[in-house]
Amino acid sequence: MSSTPHDPFYSSPFGPFYRRHTPYMVQPEYRIYEMNKRLQSRTEDLYMASENQLCHIIGNYDDDDDDDDDTLILDSISKLNNDSDNLWWDAFATEFFEDDATLTLSFCLEDGPKRYTIGRTLIPRYFSTVFEGGVTDLYYILKHSKESYHNSSITVDCDQCTMVTQHGKPMFTKVCTEGRLILEFTFDDLMRIKTWHFTIRQYRELVPRSILAMHAQDPQVLDQLSKNITRMGLTNFTLNYLRLCVILEPMQELMSRHKTYNLSPRDCLKTCLFQKWQRMVAPPAEPTRQPTTKRRKRKNSTSSTSNSSAGNNANSTGSKKKTTAANLSLSSQGLGAIPNCSLNPGRDGDLCHSTAVTPSGQFKEKH
Repeated sequence: MSSTPHDPFYSSPFGPFYRRHTPYMVQPEYRIYEMNKRLQSRTEDLYMASENQLCHIIGNYDDDDDDDDDTLILDSISKLNNDSDNLWWDAFATEFFEDDATLTLSFCLEDGPKRYTIGRTLIPRYFSTVFEGGVTDLYYILKHSKESYHNSSITVDCDQCTMVTQHGKPMFTKVCTEGRLILEFTFDDLMRIKTWHFTIRQYRELVPRSILAMHAQDPQVLDQLSKNITRMGLTNFTLNYLRLCVILEPMQELMSRHKTYNLSPRDCLKTCLFQKWQRMVAPPAEPTRQPTTKRRKRKNSTSSTSNSSAGNNANSTGSKKKTTAANLSLSSQGLGAIPNCSLNPGRDGDLCHSTAVTPSGQFKEKH
C-alpha cells in the first residue's frame, strides 16, 4: 500500500498542534456562539500566557532573599497581568469586530433615557469593564432572530436577546438583561460585526435560595441581599466608562494624531481645527455635467400636422357651404326658416324642428 508524501505544513486534526481552519461562510448566530466560547476561555488563555512569562521574569532575578527583588517581581507581575489583559481584549475585538465598527447601548435610568455609542478603539475596554465590575462569566442568548441578506452585509435582528452575567462579588448573583439586539455583519469570509445595537428593556437579578437560607436569621444580610447590584443589568464600572466615552470619543482624532506625529496636545488641537476650517472654507466640488446630445427633428411630423390642419380647414369650409346652400334653397321657395331647437323631442322623436312662414303669413312646421 503506497503512502502519500509527507507534507511539512500539514497538521493532523487529531494531533496536539493547533491548526487554523480555512475561512468558510457560517450562520451569523454561530459567530455569537464563537464569541461566547472565546469569552468563557478568557481565564484559561490569560493563565497560560502569564505562567510562561512569569517563569521568565523570576529567572531574571537572583535566588537571594532580597526585599528589593521581591518588590520588583511583584511590580513586574502586576504589569504583566495588565499587559496580557489588554492584549487579549485587543485580539478579541480584532477577531469579532470590524476596524470601523460601532457599539451602541440604549437603556432608561432613573433620570431618563440614555444612549451611548463608542467606536472600534473603545470597544475592547468596554468588555473589559464588564469583568472588572465583579463579573466572572458573560454570554449572549439569541431567540427567534431574523436574518436579512444584503449586497455587502448581513443584518440579524433579535427581539428576544438575553445578556447573562455571573457576579462573584459583592455576592453570588446571576443577572439576566433582556432586550433587542441588532447586529450587522460583513458578508465575507471573516464575517465580523460592523454595528452592534443593544436596547435594554428589563433585567432580573437572581440569588440562589441556599444563600437566603444561610442568612435567614440575619436581617442585615437579608437587607443587603434585597438591594440591586446593577443598574439596568450594567455594573457601575461599565456605566462610568460609558459616561467617560462621551468625552473620549470626540478626542480620538487628537489622540491618534498625538501618537502618530508625537505632537503636544495643543499642537494637535490646532492642527485638527485648522484642517476642519479648511474643509469648511473650501468650495464644494462641482458635479460633472454630462454633455447633452442634440436630437434631430423629424420632417414627417411637420408635414403630417400641416396636412391635418389643411384637412380640418377643408371640412369646416365644406360644412359652411352646405349650410348656406340649404338656406338659399329655402329662400328660393319663398320660405324663411326659423330654427326652434329644444331638449324636448318633437312628434317624430327629433330633438330639433323648424317653423317656416309662408308668403300668405301662415306658419308651417318643417321637420
